[in-house]
Amino acid sequence: MQDASIIILFLFVLFTLLGTGVWVGLALMGVAWVGMELFTARPVGDVMLTTVWTASSSWTLTALPLFIWMGEILFRTRLSEDMFRGLAPWLAKLPGGLVHTNIVGCTVFAAVSGSSAATLTTVGKMSIPELRRREYPEKMIIGTLAGAATLGLMIPPSLTLIVYGVTINESISKLFFAGILPGLFLATLFMAYVAVMSVVSPSWKPKTESAMSFGEKVANSRFLIPVFLLISVVIGSMYLGYATATEAAAFGVIGGLVLAASQGSLTWSTFVESLMGATRTSAMIALILAGAAFLSLSMGFTGLPRGLADLIAQWELTKFELLMVLLVFYIVLGMFLDGISSVVLTMAVVEPMVRQAGIDLIWFGIFIVVVVEMAQITPPIGFNLFVLQGMTDHEMGFIARAAFPMFLIMVVMVFVLIAVPELATWLPENIRKGPG
Repeated sequence: MQDASIIILFLFVLFTLLGTGVWVGLALMGVAWVGMELFTARPVGDVMLTTVWTASSSWTLTALPLFIWMGEILFRTRLSEDMFRGLAPWLAKLPGGLVHTNIVGCTVFAAVSGSSAATLTTVGKMSIPELRRREYPEKMIIGTLAGAATLGLMIPPSLTLIVYGVTINESISKLFFAGILPGLFLATLFMAYVAVMSVVSPSWKPKTESAMSFGEKVANSRFLIPVFLLISVVIGSMYLGYATATEAAAFGVIGGLVLAASQGSLTWSTFVESLMGATRTSAMIALILAGAAFLSLSMGFTGLPRGLADLIAQWELTKFELLMVLLVFYIVLGMFLDGISSVVLTMAVVEPMVRQAGIDLIWFGIFIVVVVEMAQITPPIGFNLFVLQGMTDHEMGFIARAAFPMFLIMVVMVFVLIAVPELATWLPENIRKGPG
């Protein structure tokens, strides 16, 4: 009964603060402050300062602003145009044609970005006009872009996985490798859907692409070399054990700067814009993490996480039943909060439940990311939907309906992960151990 009263109090304070427009990070600190004042005799100010400093000075967290900066640099290059020119000749003859460039392009850019919004914007600004010009169905253009852009949250370097790893103190490198195979498998499911729809949809009547010789296709593939070199440096350095996630992020920034300079898009103005963009995003996420760390400590003093974990244990749910409860919970939560906020806000309560159920935390990180991906394309706060609305001027309802099949495919992906957990656990268990 006491646990229920504490939960109601915390939720009331949280939603009151969020509803009045307070930033998420500050709202979390506000809830934690109330909890500490009511349930402990400790000096709240001293505890908050110590917790915020500890959360903000983590060495592991340094990978976050570096990967964000790398994505900001690449966003200002001709990477999307080059990817389209390199991929289009090879994908044009597949069932579904050039719509596959949305999915493959997002998959490739996700491997050097880590951000769903950056992936969506970068690929979309090139592919949308090109696919419209070729008269592909508008719903398919919008839907595949909305769904495939979420791969930026799973395929390393994933900002969400970094935040999850820092929150529960797990290896960022292992989480990165856990995301590779599920990310590629989800991209394959998206492509299979496009292929099927191209056969059964009566509105699928795009213009025919002019034939290209094998030599011309190979010649166009040279545009893909820079981005694949960058992926090899970032992911390869971790896979071979030469670099931690943070060091790989530094390599990525240097590679991004070199790539931008080689394309002639690196000016003092774009350098400053990329740096300020990365600073704003990193500061926002760091504030959320600091607030979440303080809230976790406050909730720990109340005994709420352990009490809820014990309550769930009394229900004697199977692993599958617990995962289904969490699936619904995160989908609903994701309708109102962004993915990173959802993860840091709930981990203090969810982590003990998951540990007690014997669920692998590396695997659970991928499960969380897939569900958070769904939140990116669910109204009313689906961030990818807002980005697409700004890019296409469509009504939110049209974009949400176009993205709904992608949502269903992600639900299928959740059950695939549950049925075949090795999809997420095999690679991190078999990689060469890197430094740290």
